Amino acid sequence: MEEQEKDRFDYANFERDAIEALKNGKELGGKDGVLAPMLKRLLEAAMEGEMDAHLKDRDTPNRRNGKMGKKLKTGFGSIEVNTPRDRNGSFEPEILPKRQTTLGASLDHKVISLYGIGMSYADICAHLEELYGVTTSPATLSTITDRVIDEVKAWQGRPLESVYPFVWLDAIHYKVKENGGIRSKAVYCMLGVNREGIKELLGMYVGENEGARFWLSVISDLQNRGVKDIIIASVDNLKGLSNAIRSVFPHAEVQLCIVHQIRNSTKNVPYKQRPQVVEALKAIYTAPSKDQAEVALAKLEENWGGQYPAMVRSWLNNWEELSNYFKYPDAIRKRIYTTNPIESFHSQLRKVTKTKRVFPSDMALMKLLYLVQENVSKKWTTPLKEWKQTYSQLMIIFENRLTQP
Repeated sequence: MEEQEKDRFDYANFERDAIEALKNGKELGGKDGVLAPMLKRLLEAAMEGEMDAHLKDRDTPNRRNGKMGKKLKTGFGSIEVNTPRDRNGSFEPEILPKRQTTLGASLDHKVISLYGIGMSYADICAHLEELYGVTTSPATLSTITDRVIDEVKAWQGRPLESVYPFVWLDAIHYKVKENGGIRSKAVYCMLGVNREGIKELLGMYVGENEGARFWLSVISDLQNRGVKDIIIASVDNLKGLSNAIRSVFPHAEVQLCIVHQIRNSTKNVPYKQRPQVVEALKAIYTAPSKDQAEVALAKLEENWGGQYPAMVRSWLNNWEELSNYFKYPDAIRKRIYTTNPIESFHSQLRKVTKTKRVFPSDMALMKLLYLVQENVSKKWTTPLKEWKQTYSQLMIIFENRLTQP
């Protein structure tokens, strides 16, 4: 009985012991920190209390039968816990079930979280060794992160809303090992805004180098998952993409990205002439109306058509889809004239993936991108700025389409 009393956690001295240990230079966390041994004492005291209650409630004869050591991984380090046993073998503590080897937040969850912020398997191994005293291998960590594969597939196939006022489409490229070689793969991303003004990543798909044929399958998947209509889609000038969108959503307005068009227009212009060309282009895309923009476009053709015919021809050939945003008030224009929203998302992907030169497989790539988008999308909880005004204008123009169930 005296031995059992010694095992009881001394709550009165908990604070005193912690302060004394900190004064002596010990850290709070980590395998040699202050909290690990205190957590051990608290757990053992709790299990002793559970054993007392277990023995008291039993009608059949039963008694204590020593203790059994158990290694436990915790957020404060790895500890050895002595679990009390009974003669009948019927006792199982609720606070620490027999087969549980981690406490609090799952270590697997921590591994997945660390992988999701861009840490390599080697770095995670070192981190776990330092913080928890746990030795593991990159192969084991890969197995742990594979547990999100079912989540990835469920996320890719989840139902979507029936209407999205705005959708931005673009692809980002990565190197992936395949059939003994390394290939460049495109990750097709679709970012939408729902009728409440909340951003939502509608999908990510790994395919071959970006092309309209694969985009068609991606857009068709939106329809299969419940999307009935897209009001305005903003895209870059990929050949065939506009037709792919309209083949699935025939009433969708397509706006080509003005920023992409300007980049493509100036890339072959010598540095000395670039300011003049940029000024001529600015007169087009900042014009207050389509009519005035077309006057500026005519001047571009007159002044630069002879020297840069391909540049001018690109504006003329794509003018209808480049100029769609002139139809709308400023609140809508500034949302659709560029694909910057999806490019901003891509920049967040790159921050995490910049150290990954080559991925071992398509699914290895998707695992990481899925975890990154989970972290990013947690911030998408409030409507876009000025959404009430924007949506009111959309309702005036597209009421029948926006109100469909």
